[in-house]
Amino acid sequence: MAATVTVLAALIVVALLVPLPTIDRVREWAVAVGPAFPLVFFAAHAIITVAPIPRTLFTVSAGVLFGPVTGVGVAVAATTVSAVLAFLLVRALGRDVVTARWDHPVIRAVDSRLARRGWLAVGSLRLIAPVPFSVVNYSAGLSSVAVVPFALATVVGVIPGTVGIVLLGDALAGHGDPVLLAISGVCIAVGVVGLILDARMPVTGDR
Repeated sequence: MAATVTVLAALIVVALLVPLPTIDRVREWAVAVGPAFPLVFFAAHAIITVAPIPRTLFTVSAGVLFGPVTGVGVAVAATTVSAVLAFLLVRALGRDVVTARWDHPVIRAVDSRLARRGWLAVGSLRLIAPVPFSVVNYSAGLSSVAVVPFALATVVGVIPGTVGIVLLGDALAGHGDPVLLAISGVCIAVGVVGLILDARMPVTGDR
C-alpha cells in the first residue's frame, strides 16, 4: 500500500514539475529511435498520462507522426491502457486512502455523477471532456464501476475527440485533406452534442 501511494505521489509531482516536450522535439526523438518509435510512443503515452498530464500533446503528435489511421489507432489504444492503469492504481489504493488525500470539489462532483450513472457517465465525460482525463480515471477507480465497462466506455467515449484531434495533427504535418478536416469537425461536433444530450438526460437522484 505504501509503495502504491508513493508511486501516485511521484506521478503527480512529475506532472507538476516536468515540462512537456514540443511536437518538434517529439519528431527529433522519432528520427533518433527509428522503426521502433511507434511502440515507444505508445508506451510513453500510456504510462505518462497515468499522471495528471494533459494527453492533447500525445494525440496531436500521433497525427503529426503517424498519419490519420495509425495515429488514431495508437492514440485510442494508448489512452485506454493509460485510463485502465490509473483506474487500477487508484482502486488498489482503496477509496478511503485516496479520498482522505484528495478531497477536491471536482473529484466529488465526478464521483457523484459516476455513482448515479455508472459507466454511462464515463462515456459521456470522455466525449469532449468537461473535466480532465485523469480526474475521470481516478474518480472511476473510487467508484463501483467495473473495470471492463470502464474500459469499453473509455474507448467509445474518446473516439470522436481523438479522431478530431489526430486529424488536426495530420493537417499540421502538411496533409490538409479537406475531407479529413471535415471528418475532424464532425467528430468534435459529435462530442459536443453528446455532452449536451447527456447533460439533459434525467438521472436517478437528480433534483
